[in-house]
Amino acid sequence: MDLWGLLVVAAAAVAGVAAVSGGARKVQEWVYEWGLGEKRKKLPPGDLGWPILGNMAAFLRAFKSNDPDSFINSYIRRFSRVGIYKAYMFGTPTIMVTTPENCKQVLMDDEHFVPGWPKATCELVGKKSFLFIVHEEHKRLRRLTSAPINGFEALSTYIEFIEDTVVSTLEKWAGMGEIEFLTELRRLTFKIIMKIFLSSEGDSIMESLEKVYTDLNHGMRAMAINLPGFAYNRALKARKKLVAVLQGVLNERRAERAKNPHPATKDMMDRLMEAEDETGSRLSNEEIIDIMIMYLNAGHESSGHITMWATVLLQDHPEIFQKAKAEQEEIRRNKPPMQKGLTLKEFRKMEYLSKVIDETLRVVNISFVAFRQATDDVYVNGYLIPKGWRVQTWYRSVHMDPQVYPDPKDFNPSRWDDLTPKPGTFLPFGGGSRLCPGNELAKLEISVFLHHFLLGYQLARVNPTCPIRYLPHPRPMDNCLANITKISAA
Repeated sequence: MDLWGLLVVAAAAVAGVAAVSGGARKVQEWVYEWGLGEKRKKLPPGDLGWPILGNMAAFLRAFKSNDPDSFINSYIRRFSRVGIYKAYMFGTPTIMVTTPENCKQVLMDDEHFVPGWPKATCELVGKKSFLFIVHEEHKRLRRLTSAPINGFEALSTYIEFIEDTVVSTLEKWAGMGEIEFLTELRRLTFKIIMKIFLSSEGDSIMESLEKVYTDLNHGMRAMAINLPGFAYNRALKARKKLVAVLQGVLNERRAERAKNPHPATKDMMDRLMEAEDETGSRLSNEEIIDIMIMYLNAGHESSGHITMWATVLLQDHPEIFQKAKAEQEEIRRNKPPMQKGLTLKEFRKMEYLSKVIDETLRVVNISFVAFRQATDDVYVNGYLIPKGWRVQTWYRSVHMDPQVYPDPKDFNPSRWDDLTPKPGTFLPFGGGSRLCPGNELAKLEISVFLHHFLLGYQLARVNPTCPIRYLPHPRPMDNCLANITKISAA
């Protein structure tokens, strides 16, 4: 066969693949759109990808590369910046919203949008956690738990232990040589959250539970394939262990309460057991366990990752490091002579450090997307979101949008000077009635760590250009291998 013959065969093969591909995609659209009738013309631009797989291959390919934003950018490039696109994600037809105004509408409209997290997340976190309950049940749970988690009295109680743990841990790290900084931070934040929630400090218990939580977290956004070897299967086993441990602790607490109704010291589990609404109703065992599982996971995973990134970004930007350090030195200088540790009042004075943390949250995007489901046909930006379809609010796209944040990849805490974010433009803790209920506790943990790190330590990474893995959370592939050096008395 001559050259022209080979070209003809190759062209025919390409055309055949394209035809099959196009036909398969048309079938996928027909299956999910034919029932909409004329309304399907109001669907946003986009495509539903391949049958069964949908757009997940493109999503995973982008997030396993060094350019996770390429996934949404491909929609912007093909369909312009309309801020709303149709896709097929995590096994369901989905509408992705990517601009502040569209995210705001979805997040604020509790009447037409309810939680729509993937099956894996629902089964692993628990159906009675904040992520999944709706309407009055959700409002009741937030009322019952707001004071024990983010209240002034609770935070005032927690800050002393947080600080003592941070100080002793930094001292230990400085003598350990090379460490996986992220791994050690996750152990630190897990120790803190375990103490706050369960008064537990036993290293063996915490180490075993932390490993269980690692398996749980890796299965959160995985496909719900319950077969040996898959992340979801391991995560289900992890949840079963966690429920057994927490149920055992809860049973012991209730037995102790029967003998002593008013314990001298209380942790978060005690406070959740005591919490009651205006009718005298209290939380059930299932509610307490699901709340605990959610908070124990989020309270150490997110806090640990953000603390690592804030430390790395500060160390990488010496001028920002010095400005943040100067603020902490002033706080230390103004501390009353007889006062031992930090107070909440001093925490509130860490204005520049708060901007550093907010900028870290924006740049890093630990929670890059949230999930909802439409309870009725809804129109957003003139486009239809059909009843029953899932909706993804892409926080990452908002935070990395140059039209919202100029030079979005630049780490610039000063961008927050005299800036009050418009609704829908800053979403690290979500938005609307489902704003993360532990946001103040998380910022307190991170601030106390950075206060002491800035005053007395330095970090030197072994592999500063190490590639980043973006799923389930952005992190260096070497878990930030580094040396911590003590430079002065913190």
